[in-house]
Amino acid sequence: MTSSISAHRGPLFHMIADPAEVGEEASYQYWEDGLLVVADGKITAAGAYSDLLPTLPEGAVIENHPDSLIVPGFIDTHIHYPQTEMIGAFGKQLLEWLNTYTFPTERDFQDPKHARRVARVFLDELLKNGTTTALVFGTVHPESVDMFFEEALERNLRMICGKVMMDRNAPDYLCDTAESSYQDSKALLEKWHGKGRLLYAVTPRFAPTSTPEQLAAAGRLREEYPDAYMHTHLSENPAECGWVKELFPQCANYLDVYDHYGLLGKRAVLAHGVHLCEDEWKRLHSSDSAVAFCPTSNLFLGSGLFALEEAERHKVKVGLGTDVGGGTSFSLLQTLNEAYKVMQLRGHALTPFKSFYLATLGGAKALELDHLLGGFSAGKEADFVVLDKRATPLLQLRMENCRSLAEQLFAFSILGDDRAIRATYAAGRCVHKKD
Repeated sequence: MTSSISAHRGPLFHMIADPAEVGEEASYQYWEDGLLVVADGKITAAGAYSDLLPTLPEGAVIENHPDSLIVPGFIDTHIHYPQTEMIGAFGKQLLEWLNTYTFPTERDFQDPKHARRVARVFLDELLKNGTTTALVFGTVHPESVDMFFEEALERNLRMICGKVMMDRNAPDYLCDTAESSYQDSKALLEKWHGKGRLLYAVTPRFAPTSTPEQLAAAGRLREEYPDAYMHTHLSENPAECGWVKELFPQCANYLDVYDHYGLLGKRAVLAHGVHLCEDEWKRLHSSDSAVAFCPTSNLFLGSGLFALEEAERHKVKVGLGTDVGGGTSFSLLQTLNEAYKVMQLRGHALTPFKSFYLATLGGAKALELDHLLGGFSAGKEADFVVLDKRATPLLQLRMENCRSLAEQLFAFSILGDDRAIRATYAAGRCVHKKD
């Protein structure tokens, strides 16, 4: 990492608050001719080019980004790297899809060579799509996490991952035990959490595939390592919710299972939350837990329509998740496309500013990383993306007819995909550049 100062000139945009809480005008900053100044992998200043140019030392390199929009790196709060090779598997709902496609695919990750190969493809896809941070599922095999973290460390990425804990209701070849999952997770956590920009997540797959003993072991890890993450699934599918009720009849609802074992709280991220009752929304808020909204997956697997308006009403933190491979795209722009449609079907509007909040600062807040990520405040890590307004003939034509920043953001969220990512920077270094 170099200590020299670099700067990036172009239209500059970031969110500074949730527009649902402060209103749109107070929720963002935008400089039509902006400058982002970077040193030692951190942002030192962001603002108008004319204001910041005199502050640059002699010889500072300025990279120009015409016909672009510079935004913070996208944050994916729920994704499965072992499912990369089975993305787009046909036509099943959740439980059948898991047994038909997911579990057989995950079997291969006991082989470190296979895990490393898929991890490389996975990280390439994330960066190609402008995603600089992700909360990632491994498999039950410790090797899957080791290979993922080795590859992410080499690229100096801010990534979070964990070994799946799963000791029942899955094929024998994918099951661990309550004790082995505790010991393996603890060893991985102590090895990787805080190494470089890497962080560890305690990762019970979901309540039906863990015994009470294993969930208690996960809770023990949370208690012993309170700065680690907890990552699991919640109320994705009606049949799944019914199954949880049968398996845990003593619990009031699905969320109460995790609550009972001490798995809620800061840095707890629960994916989906499509079918939640009022008490569950209230408990998510009071425990300061977060939900990952995964629209492409929820639509693809027929799971349901996430109630973002309920999350806002209850002041529950929400990030955006692609949920590859149930999700159908690595692109958070395409994920926003589907999120907009989900909200339309629910009779609510997802504004362009709220969309970009979810993909950047909202994700950072869900991960308790907004002091490091999600915006351009001085001192934050220099993870950012250069969006290309001329990425495709159609996008270029649409941009020429946009009359406001909001229209530009909306065009990116509906028409954009990996082609709209001109360049991706992690800790100030270019880690992807479009040919």
